[in-house]
Amino acid sequence: MMQQEVEALYQKKSFNGTDRRLFERFLDALEAGDVRAAEPAAEDAQGQDGDRRERRWKANAWVKKGILAGFRMGVLSDHSIDRRFRFFDKDTYPLQPLTLQSGVRVVPGGSSIRRGCFVSKGVTCMPPMYINVGAYVDQGTMVDSHALVGSCAQVGRRVHLSAAAQIGGVLEPVGAVPVVIEDDVMVGGNCGVYEGTLVGRRAVLAAGVILTRSTAVYDLVRKTVHRASPEHPLEIPEGAVVVPGSRPASGDFARQHQLSLSAPVIVKYRDEKTEASVTLEEALR
Repeated sequence: MMQQEVEALYQKKSFNGTDRRLFERFLDALEAGDVRAAEPAAEDAQGQDGDRRERRWKANAWVKKGILAGFRMGVLSDHSIDRRFRFFDKDTYPLQPLTLQSGVRVVPGGSSIRRGCFVSKGVTCMPPMYINVGAYVDQGTMVDSHALVGSCAQVGRRVHLSAAAQIGGVLEPVGAVPVVIEDDVMVGGNCGVYEGTLVGRRAVLAAGVILTRSTAVYDLVRKTVHRASPEHPLEIPEGAVVVPGSRPASGDFARQHQLSLSAPVIVKYRDEKTEASVTLEEALR
């Protein structure tokens, strides 16, 4: 029922009180995790490396349409705390009114969680960080200082988003699958994951790894190259340990100047030594 109502709302050019009440129900459903901008889809498929893919993800375009309708519906309003802390944004997207019962640990110091995103109990937010509308952050995840969870990004359980990690968002095109970080992934400091990249369960991204739709990831273990295709985003296999690397640039000028290009490299798959090095400090939670 809500899907049909939101689809109709998206087509409207002007809005009334009934529309605003529908939009509030839509935000409530997003924050409860009852609707999501993307979700796992049951589909068996073979990856380029021959691995079985048990989980694909599909975008829920109608959810993104609802979020976009909220921007059109909203009017610029004053969200200031006082005369010194001045903020102005659409009145449809204020900060999420968390309470102690929400079970989310938000450490003081400039963090923001926008309305319309799901943040599970047990999530820890270190200042300053930002979680945008439509995002889904599951139980036990750590969002560290200066980290961003972009609009509609999907972050699983027990993920560690280290300091300055950037998880890209996407609202348009509405059919595009957002960035997905599956359960138990470690995202190192200053990493950037963009353009619908899927990072499989228990993968480790070392500090400084950048992943986009045009990135080729070189797998030294399986002797293959992971790339996006027109139909599917870049996928990092489950348990892969990815580090920043480089490869020589082609051409005489590049050889003359010894130029190289960034090339993330899978150097191993998660083992006991990796487990010890990425174990989160439970005392901090």
